[in-house]
Amino acid sequence: MENVRMVYQIGVGTIRSGVCEMVGVLVSSPLSAFAFPPRVQQSHEARRSPILLQPHCRCHGRSPLQIGSLRLLHVSFASSSSRHQIRSQAHLDKLSSQSSFSSDAADIDDIDAFSWPAALLPFLFPALGGLLFGYDIGATSGATISLQSPELSGTNWFNLSAVQLGLVVSGSLYGALAGSLVAFPTADFLGRRRELIIASGLYILGGLVTGYASNLSILIFGRLLYGIGIGLAMHGAPLYIAETSPSNIRGTLISLKELLIVLGILLGYLVGNAKINSVGGWRFMYGFSVPIALLMGIGMWSLPPSPRWLLLKAAQGKGSLEEYKEKVVCALGRLRGRPVGDKLSKEKIEDIIISMKAAYDENEQAGNLLEVFEGASLKAFLIGGGLVLFQQITGQPSVLYYAASILQSAGFSAASDATRVSVVIGLFKFIMTGIAVLKVDELGRRPLLIGGVFGIVLSLFLLAAYYKVLGDLSLVAVGSLLLYVGSYQVSFGPISWLMVSEIFPLKTRGRGISLAVLVNFGSNAIVTFAFSPLQELLGPDNLFLLFGFIALISLLFVILYVPETKGLSLEEIESKILK
Repeated sequence: MENVRMVYQIGVGTIRSGVCEMVGVLVSSPLSAFAFPPRVQQSHEARRSPILLQPHCRCHGRSPLQIGSLRLLHVSFASSSSRHQIRSQAHLDKLSSQSSFSSDAADIDDIDAFSWPAALLPFLFPALGGLLFGYDIGATSGATISLQSPELSGTNWFNLSAVQLGLVVSGSLYGALAGSLVAFPTADFLGRRRELIIASGLYILGGLVTGYASNLSILIFGRLLYGIGIGLAMHGAPLYIAETSPSNIRGTLISLKELLIVLGILLGYLVGNAKINSVGGWRFMYGFSVPIALLMGIGMWSLPPSPRWLLLKAAQGKGSLEEYKEKVVCALGRLRGRPVGDKLSKEKIEDIIISMKAAYDENEQAGNLLEVFEGASLKAFLIGGGLVLFQQITGQPSVLYYAASILQSAGFSAASDATRVSVVIGLFKFIMTGIAVLKVDELGRRPLLIGGVFGIVLSLFLLAAYYKVLGDLSLVAVGSLLLYVGSYQVSFGPISWLMVSEIFPLKTRGRGISLAVLVNFGSNAIVTFAFSPLQELLGPDNLFLLFGFIALISLLFVILYVPETKGLSLEEIESKILK
């Protein structure tokens, strides 16, 4: 008994600094009567062994006595200098129980000693897809003015009807809807990297066709092509960034993608302002996106595929296991700035693939298309889809529509110039999104969402009160406008896409995010079409009141249903939250 006590004490000291979660398991076992000893210096091999990093992950379905016995067995092997013994025990342990993919695949994020240059490039090039989406929004506001001007359009078809103008403005939105539909069945086949390369090609093609359009039909066709690129980019970019980022900075990097969308909007406003008085300026505004899209395509071509996507293909039996293992080792080395072919990485990845193969039903292979509406995937879709739905139906386009008149009523001279107002609002959005980026991995997702959505609710009710009874207090309207914009940019703006990118299980992540993107652009289209009729029917006071009640419902949704994912790996989110 004394020998057992000694082995146990040494083992607990060895694992105590690496695995805090194991404490709860040990307390529940008969061995918990022993006192916790001082920390014992462990070897490098013992610290990095998957057995010691995740001992609690392989205990599902065992009794406390069995758990305690396995702990002693693990510790006795870890104290040995033989690496072969450690790895043999790991394989015996896998055979003795079905390991879950989610717990073992988290070892990917244990290889998170990364260099910032290596981590930033896999973020920057996919995020350019978001910048180009934002740029289209900003540039279109100036391009439509230029296109309809008899003196400045440079065409003989400048006299556009309301329907024709609507097709020009919304053409990219319809294309984005089509791109989302295309992504649903093809995303997991193409992979995140190839999807973004295709998106950059569509951006280039759409920008060139639009910029050189000789008639309205070609212009609308170019807008549709560009929009399909938006749909693919807004699906592939958050996927690639989430799956390649170190877990401790994942929230920051995905939120930075939203910052680049806002930067793109601001860039579109600035280019529009610079070319608004040039003949044919709309051609330059749309064509300016081409060199940025070219940079995005070249950058994505130089990056490796997502390691998690490669592991998914291996688990589905889509190719040689050894070939995929080598690809994952090389990809992880490049993404983390580690030496390619690192021995420890190879050993960890081998264990991960074995666990993943065990976790998937090999008879199902890639699964069926409706699998996203089942079990954990359905829960993820309700969370992610709900967030992007409320992102669109809580009145953002309506508030910005009234921005110029609100600022003008307060005596700001810039309100007489729509372009300058757009730039001012764009700068404020950029600043507030930057605050969210800096705080998302420190404060977490839920605090930013709850605080931001509460600010949205308050600002909408204040705007309704301004148009109903507080018409003389213009500063209330200005303060409410800034409160709304700032609250949106620290909550629904960046956090919705962050949650969507990390909440879905790996097996249905591609299809799940494509559905969330479809919900986002579909609800955007509905709000765009419904805004004018609702404005005429309700007036601004009741319209803001309606949006205020919708925002209140969204606040309750966030409080009751949206989980906190700060600091968790994608696999931990799947195992701890969705199941």
